Amino acid sequence: MKKVVLLIVVSLFLVSGAALAVPSGKTLDFTKSPMGKVTFSGKIHADAGVKCMECHNPETFPKMKQGTVEIKMAKIYAGEQCGKCHNGKRAFEAKKNCNKCHKR
Repeated sequence: MKKVVLLIVVSLFLVSGAALAVPSGKTLDFTKSPMGKVTFSGKIHADAGVKCMECHNPETFPKMKQGTVEIKMAKIYAGEQCGKCHNGKRAFEAKKNCNKCHKR
């Protein structure tokens, strides 16, 4: 009986975590940048083969909720946050492609 209850609790936790992520057909807008709005596309990242947990982990973005981590360009340029992939190797380099993310 305890195993069944534990299985149910774990399953609910996993389902609730997936519900907070940006699914393939959705976008998330970040509007506080003076460089212009940044729209995160779940579809673009899913199509590129990125799995949610590649970014949503204790080192990068620990919680799947907008506003829980302050995103800074200095960190991105240093290879942290979005810069883990947007480094010119796995994905376009953030430092040389501002307008790919920031839209005025």
